[in-house]
Amino acid sequence: MKYAYPLMGVLLFSGCTLNQSAVETSQKRETREPEAATGLQQKQQVVSEKFMVAAANPYASKAGQNMLAQGGSAIDAAIATQLVLTLVEPQSSGIGGGAFILFFDKKLNQLVTFDGREVAPSDADHTLFLNEQGKPVRWIDAVVGGRSVGVPGILHAFKQAHDKYGKLPWQELFQPAIKLASEGFIVSKRLNMLLHKRFNPGLEKLSPAKEYFYPGGVPLKVGTIKKNPDLARLYTQVAQHGINAFYQGENAKAIAEAVQNSSIAPGKLTQSDLANYKSKQRDAICIDYHKNKVCSMAPPSSGGIAVLQILKLLEGKNLSQYRANDPKSLHLFTQASRLAFADRNHYVADPDFVAIPTTELLQSDYLAKRATLITDKDNHNVPVGNPTKGGLAYAMDDGYELPSTSHVSIVDSDGNAVSMTSSIEMAFGSTVMVNGYLLNNQLTDFSLSPKKEGLWVANRVEPNKRPRSSMAPVMVFNQDGSLRLVVGSPGGSRIINYVAQTIIGVLDWQLTPQEAINLPNITNRNHYTTLEKGTDLESFVPFFKQKGHKVQVRDLNSGIHAIEIKNGKLLGGADPRREGIVLSENQQ
Repeated sequence: MKYAYPLMGVLLFSGCTLNQSAVETSQKRETREPEAATGLQQKQQVVSEKFMVAAANPYASKAGQNMLAQGGSAIDAAIATQLVLTLVEPQSSGIGGGAFILFFDKKLNQLVTFDGREVAPSDADHTLFLNEQGKPVRWIDAVVGGRSVGVPGILHAFKQAHDKYGKLPWQELFQPAIKLASEGFIVSKRLNMLLHKRFNPGLEKLSPAKEYFYPGGVPLKVGTIKKNPDLARLYTQVAQHGINAFYQGENAKAIAEAVQNSSIAPGKLTQSDLANYKSKQRDAICIDYHKNKVCSMAPPSSGGIAVLQILKLLEGKNLSQYRANDPKSLHLFTQASRLAFADRNHYVADPDFVAIPTTELLQSDYLAKRATLITDKDNHNVPVGNPTKGGLAYAMDDGYELPSTSHVSIVDSDGNAVSMTSSIEMAFGSTVMVNGYLLNNQLTDFSLSPKKEGLWVANRVEPNKRPRSSMAPVMVFNQDGSLRLVVGSPGGSRIINYVAQTIIGVLDWQLTPQEAINLPNITNRNHYTTLEKGTDLESFVPFFKQKGHKVQVRDLNSGIHAIEIKNGKLLGGADPRREGIVLSENQQ
């Protein structure tokens, strides 16, 4: 089969443009309408009756659409979508990183989750990010180079999920990405902008990344046709021989050598670490919220627990009495978020290493008591909760979690669905590049300080341990158990706020997914309240200051993708702050 890819109003097909009507269709789909509430150019809602994919780049959405059009499952589409994201959105996610995947099997009415999170090398321990004086290194010294690289997990999770829920042949899922890597993709404005901003100091220091992204010392230009033959070759090998072509053999050797021999902060990852990696199927965590059931990823995700806590803390506040983003409701939202982050920063880590009180943290009685701390004034001294009524066993975490991540929402023609959030951590990861893809720097999601005030930090580095994450893929179900909403976002630890606010928009304020995504963002991670720059929320600064908030106004670049199932139709939304789109059977 041949594959067509839309971008910037042009469709590429075997190196040629499609006819004018197809171009006009693509341009129409990319039309933006002004929205006074946010000051952003908004994207149009997509409505479908059959299937839908929402992803962070038009090329990636098209790859997923192609799989669904062939009768593929949501898992098939998710894999094809992510393989393309590795190529066209290398700053955010890729096969050099990890993912959390929620899959809903409509036939069995069953929700399963796959943990493809990275793990620490077997030779790593709590001293990994300490200097010669036993003090944590500066974060900028931690995130770049081989030391920060965890064992990539996403391909193993894909294999585990595809074995159970795939419909199309494994090889077929790689074809769009192989073709695109071989023939080239058009460099987008967002990729160019991030290269110009030079967020990651390692990108211009480490080869081969610096030559790939800064040819001749200049950032890749918008509109450049960029090929990646190294990635095409690796994808071809993995398509033909399975994931052993990634986790063993020449690719594994190349990863280990690149990490261990990095000219910046050499790391400890070995070929044995790669060969021994295993993704895990875990039980989802869920709460009742009004008449809905909201489910997300269990630890090592902290995002799932925190999103569910925020909703449950607010359940008794009757947010539906307010209009969308009413400042009174947003104040309540910030206070619930404070409480959730206070717990998150102490209790959540890898459950295979630390006893996590997940059930206790989500108990209604516990959260009802915590909700009494939500008052009409900003609470600057939110205490960590005590869900087990024992002593506080762990110290507060100081891990860094940076906002370069991606989210994919998919519903297939059988009603199965995927909510997948994937990441390589900081923009462009560790900047260690192998065979055309970047390796993650997820080990900086561990606490850099292993101990504080005599207490171990739960999320400290340990051999073969998964670092805590804020990724929060979510599915919402109706009272009868049918699927209602598939949603998630990138954004570092702010993912928690972005996802919770969108769910509230749909469930409490009865907005469409696109309307909820379009809402101006607000965050509070148990510090200051941040209002999205350039939106109507800026006018609320005096209101929040009067209530005692410390306020910041800044860009809040979420990347929310959501699909709602309502009255037999699929309603899809993509975040106007990034370049993603929604595609269904209706788009060419």
